Amino acid sequence: MYYRSSNIASRIFDRQICTPAPGTNVHHVRRFYENLVPSYTVYEVEFPDHSFRKITDDGQYLISFSRNHQELIVYRPRWLSFSCTDEDCDKHDLPAKARRFDSFFTQLYCVPLVSCNELICKDFFLYMESNKFGLFATSTAQIHDAPAVGGAVQGVPSIEKITFHLLRMEDGEILDKKVFSNDFVNLTHNMGVFLYDDLLAIVSLRYQIIHILQIRDSGNLVHVRAIGEFCREDDELFLNSNAQGMALSNRNKQHQVPENHVENHIHQGQPNMGNSFLSGIKQRLLSFIFQGLWNEETDDTLRIQRLRNKFYFHFQDYVDLIIWKVQFLDRHHLLIKFGSVDGGPQVSRNADHHPAFVAVYNMDTTEIVSFYQNSADELYLLFEKFCDHFHVTSRNLMYMNFISSHSNNIHALEQLRSIKDKASNSSQFVKKMLASLPFSCQSQSPSPYFDQSLFRFDDKLISATDRHRQSTDHPIKFILRNSPHTLKFKIKPGPEAGSMDGRAKKISSFLFHPFLPFALSIQQTMFLQPSVVNIHFRR
Repeated sequence: MYYRSSNIASRIFDRQICTPAPGTNVHHVRRFYENLVPSYTVYEVEFPDHSFRKITDDGQYLISFSRNHQELIVYRPRWLSFSCTDEDCDKHDLPAKARRFDSFFTQLYCVPLVSCNELICKDFFLYMESNKFGLFATSTAQIHDAPAVGGAVQGVPSIEKITFHLLRMEDGEILDKKVFSNDFVNLTHNMGVFLYDDLLAIVSLRYQIIHILQIRDSGNLVHVRAIGEFCREDDELFLNSNAQGMALSNRNKQHQVPENHVENHIHQGQPNMGNSFLSGIKQRLLSFIFQGLWNEETDDTLRIQRLRNKFYFHFQDYVDLIIWKVQFLDRHHLLIKFGSVDGGPQVSRNADHHPAFVAVYNMDTTEIVSFYQNSADELYLLFEKFCDHFHVTSRNLMYMNFISSHSNNIHALEQLRSIKDKASNSSQFVKKMLASLPFSCQSQSPSPYFDQSLFRFDDKLISATDRHRQSTDHPIKFILRNSPHTLKFKIKPGPEAGSMDGRAKKISSFLFHPFLPFALSIQQTMFLQPSVVNIHFRR
């Protein structure tokens, strides 16, 4: 029971004379955040007409885009400072100049990113903390009824041009670009792209290829491999040389048959790679399923019967699966989500109603390591007990390890089990929980005010997950998790007096600083009215 006093000076004194149990020092020090909270709000701040995306996980940059989605504007957060001549300045309101946006942020630069008819994808941004690089995306408009040509998947939309821009965040210099033409990458909330250390996975939904790139220290995007049609680097060379050998063999045979049969044999001997073979990743998947069912039985009769019922009966269903989403588990393993085309390339709110499967793929051996349906209890138990293993965070920022989950926080686990107990259908509950796998990259805020060991709040209104929330006129309360369980601060999006039009649907987003008692709340309406930005900080 260390550092539990409500007086911060008393806590500092306790820290000097008390020694926490081994391995718990950081947890005890983080309880200082119970005293250091964003308890003061500046309502309706005058702000530049930008779309704010995120405060980077190291707290160095605020990322925003111009309203026409053509320019990137980057700010440096700074603490408010102003002079006061009275003895007790806390009793006075802030001066007018201190209530402006530029009192809290300094603009570093403004960089145009788009060319021709492209626009910035405002929901996409990845940050490489070790090198201070930022990855942004621009694209042209979607074509929803694009014909499936060149091996494309029918029903997946097409985008004429998608460009990934790698920037040095210090000065905004564009270091490298990667262009995808007539393709589709799901950029909403970073769903189609995953960053792990210096490795980048980009999922082409249209052509079912996982592109693995490496971000060099020099700022170059280097293509490492493509997983999909081929798995090994020499697969394409092997198949092409084999096809040429088959064609040569057929031509030699054609000299030994009557003339009127030559033309037909020529057509039959031509290799058609698009129709003759399943993709490499699909063959690996089918082989894994077949071998798993084969090894479950030792009796040949039972084995054949099981294969007939479990494999051949569902063979076409397995063949029709497409890659939806991918994440790194480590530098060698990918977690891949497969689903039907009917589920759509973008994961919807009803994604748990569509059949889906999750596979672990070893990039070095090109083997499928494990394969689960999204209703498997075994996968759910792994998800419940080892959820942190699915979240990939920066190795350089220690506070990133304290993002609450049900595998590291007893309060989050109790909340999850309470939802599970209330669920009327256990299978649907499991599907709903597992619909979040694979996790989207850099989708959670490391702010200590989302630490469920410290504070309790309504996660329907606000949470560490980077998502827009339905807004209410009532403030969001943050209550101490520990005794005396008092209200410590409130976050109220929108005008201080509430919205004048109660019928207008409002959504809110929250940008929390990763370690300072500082946050932005942005409230928007669905009818393109001006946003309302509030700044919450510790005065």
